[in-house]
Amino acid sequence: MITDGSAAVAPLSRRGGVGGGVTRLLPVALLLVSLAAQAQTSRDSAEYTLRVAAKKTINNSTVDGKAGFSEYKDYPTRALTTLQGYAPAEVPLSKYGGRLDKRTKATGFFRVEKIGGRWWAVDPEGYYFLHNAPNDVQPGSSARTQKALRDKYGDRAGWMAATRKFLLANGFNGTGAWSATKDIQAENAQAAKPLAYTVNLDFMSGYGSKRGGTYVQPGHKGYPNDVIFVFDPGFEEFAEQHAKQLSQHKKDKNLFGYFSDNEMPLLRKNLDGYLTLPPSEPGYVAAKKWADERGITLATITDQNRQDFLAYAAERYFSIVAKAIKKNDPNHMYLGCRFHGAQRYYPELLRVAGKYLDVLSINYYNNWTPERKWVADWETLSGKPFLVTEWYVKGEDAPGLANTAGAGWVVKTQADRGLFYQNFTLGLLESKNCVGWHWFKYQDNDPTLVGAEPSNTNANKGLVDNYLEPYQPLLDKMKALNQQMYHLADFFDQRQPQ
Repeated sequence: MITDGSAAVAPLSRRGGVGGGVTRLLPVALLLVSLAAQAQTSRDSAEYTLRVAAKKTINNSTVDGKAGFSEYKDYPTRALTTLQGYAPAEVPLSKYGGRLDKRTKATGFFRVEKIGGRWWAVDPEGYYFLHNAPNDVQPGSSARTQKALRDKYGDRAGWMAATRKFLLANGFNGTGAWSATKDIQAENAQAAKPLAYTVNLDFMSGYGSKRGGTYVQPGHKGYPNDVIFVFDPGFEEFAEQHAKQLSQHKKDKNLFGYFSDNEMPLLRKNLDGYLTLPPSEPGYVAAKKWADERGITLATITDQNRQDFLAYAAERYFSIVAKAIKKNDPNHMYLGCRFHGAQRYYPELLRVAGKYLDVLSINYYNNWTPERKWVADWETLSGKPFLVTEWYVKGEDAPGLANTAGAGWVVKTQADRGLFYQNFTLGLLESKNCVGWHWFKYQDNDPTLVGAEPSNTNANKGLVDNYLEPYQPLLDKMKALNQQMYHLADFFDQRQPQ
């Protein structure tokens, strides 16, 4: 998780709505809305009765030994057991994991629809659906994990068959980013209950690798001056050619949708960044032309200029990739580029994205509980539902893992990880505009793996450890929530507001 240092804006409810005058800027300190500020009703006071001790990683993903942790602090937490008036019930499932008791128009592919005040994904047969999936569903490449795979499952096909059953048994119905696509497709082809999978396309990062000039950052690719190459004349042609591979997925009913990139630096400081590139760079030329047309110089740039330019750059990116995706595969959803950090607080970015995406994807870190006002604003601004595409918590009781890598919270036990999961997903279900969540990730980071990506070196993020053994106390609470997610949606829909 990286922020760009820009001030955040207040939720729409504190700004007078979408059309409410000049955006009021707030200090960065207010980015993290405290749960106390959200939990103002008597019902909240009665339900957030658990206290889970958690701490945050400081200077995460550094490789110089400077990473550390904040002090432990108790966070108010809600769980299935504290949800007032809730009685668990079983909902029968379709072959894709949708709910058999509620159905709308079937198109043969996954899509989204707002029905009765709530956004739903819809499975290929027309059943209401929420996409519930771990990211990075693939076995690690370290020697110990590969030995465990052979000992337990024989080969990758055996691992994949068992893993599909493992996920379904714990209430998951798909796979998120960076998963073993070919293995999943092969298993799905012979399975009565397939996994709904996603595909990462890496338009900009792929173009950057081909073009040159990018570099490794923890969690995602870095770009010169933190600006993407969206104004390069060659990017649009690259996107058109790159998207031709989508034709192979065009008829696959099990594909949930596509991500175009991950955690790109679409930031409010982009105008400054482009204007300080070498004058020969296409990004400089485009930004200079935009600024000159408005009488703007580096010395006179305002925050409003920065927001307007971010919208301009984002419009170019989303229009190019959305056109390429839909031209080659009109059947499947475009799930966005996995916004991160302060991007979820940028109205100008969310408005533009909503014009081109089917679903917003948000890597949601640094909040113990979803921010009610902002989560509501995401739909108001974009007109679309959202997926949480990364989130996790690390357990201090996982042996051999220092937990300094990556974003996310640290708690004391695997059971506490499960309570975090329940608390967060209850907030997502309560929002009525979330169509799924992707836990990061299937397997722990492996400290024995040489050359691992900097944000994935030593942390307890997995459902399973590096010997492919499950964290049962975590999974028990995940399963309990997952198997109730549809009934919980009904419960929140029927609740009277307070």
